[in-house]
Amino acid sequence: MEHTDVCFAPVLTMSEAAEHPHNRERETFVDFNGVVQPAPAPRFSRTQPLITLPPARPGEHTREILADWGLDAMAINDLYDAGVVK
Repeated sequence: MEHTDVCFAPVLTMSEAAEHPHNRERETFVDFNGVVQPAPAPRFSRTQPLITLPPARPGEHTREILADWGLDAMAINDLYDAGVVK
């Protein structure tokens, strides 16, 4: 369907999306500290957003998030003990 009058887009994995010619041309993905990730948005011609921290690792902020949702330390520990969260 490419190069036709049909509006379409392929479904890509994150690694495929980072390598797609359209995304490469627009610099939609960036490599920060060895991690390829979506570039910050919005992007303007005079003010480019900066990445100052690497992306969070899976589970890195789980305790803080659960606490923000109102769970106490005992309930959070129970979730870890039960293997619900890691």
